[in-house]
Amino acid sequence: MIMMGAPEMHVLDTKTGSRDETMALGQAVGNVAKQHLVIALVGDLGSGKTVFVKGLAKGLAVPDSYAITSPSYTLINEYPGRVPLFHADLYRLAGRIDIESTGLFETMDSDGVVAIEWAERLAPEDMCVDLHIAFNITGEQNRRITISACGQTGINLLKRLKKQIHLAHERAG
Repeated sequence: MIMMGAPEMHVLDTKTGSRDETMALGQAVGNVAKQHLVIALVGDLGSGKTVFVKGLAKGLAVPDSYAITSPSYTLINEYPGRVPLFHADLYRLAGRIDIESTGLFETMDSDGVVAIEWAERLAPEDMCVDLHIAFNITGEQNRRITISACGQTGINLLKRLKKQIHLAHERAG
């Protein structure tokens, strides 16, 4: 189901029924990512954020030799790909001072795709993101995933993503 918000904000509201489907959604986002992009990932523990990033890495052509894991202790992992992927995890951080010391703000200005787990720990003024993705657990394997795009980069990516999903549904049905 696709819902459109106000002209400056576009939303894709979808459901997944397995880890594979969540990973496929991440891969679809990676497939259409062409440039610098900051993605805020929010949701409870076990809601699919890291699984989504694994798919994102696949879509960005990160070599299979790289194990995509949650960087809870390293805070930011960097992976080479068609567009470099920076995967941040703010779960263990307590406040702005901690976040500033991680180099996250500099990473957000890089040329790569920056996926930030637990992005809700950033102050609103630091949330300069192109995509905001909320993961909600609706069953043992079921997730409701809402992707909101802000700014032209996010809106353009979301339009390409919707087109790719539509084409995939046409081929499948």
